[in-house]
Amino acid sequence: MKNARKTALVTLLTIALFAVVSTNTFAGGKKSSKNIVETALAAGNFNTLATALTEAGLVDALQQEGPFTVFAPTDEAFAKLPKGTLANLLKDKEALKKILLYHVVSGKVMASDVVKLESATTLLGKDVKIMVADRNVMINNSKVTATDISTSNGVIHVIDTVLIPDND
Repeated sequence: MKNARKTALVTLLTIALFAVVSTNTFAGGKKSSKNIVETALAAGNFNTLATALTEAGLVDALQQEGPFTVFAPTDEAFAKLPKGTLANLLKDKEALKKILLYHVVSGKVMASDVVKLESATTLLGKDVKIMVADRNVMINNSKVTATDISTSNGVIHVIDTVLIPDND
């Protein structure tokens, strides 16, 4: 059951990333009738995330009820990865799932809540660090570039760098 929940969260993360970039309709925290996946697919700037979610088998999980909070990297964020990293991850489904689950938190955490936190536990079971620096919210070393994109099963926050969990 724990793996199913992680899979669902990863799927939600992917969908959320698509949703953030797709439209301004969700700006201001308005709730959408579309779930995270539908929102992300409509966005257009989360193509790499969508591919990763599909390859990892997590799309169905993110279509579940939730709620989920997804820190969604854009296509530009994936382009920052060292050469060959993305291709290798797409071939290693377990490693890819771990990275995607590291972008999803159980529950709906809005920006006003995020800034009050120092960390959050992801569906991977590992914490991400949260801090505010120079009026920017940072999730580990990634800057949050858009917030509070509401979906029917959670919320998406767009980030500019892919989150990579520490190896334990």
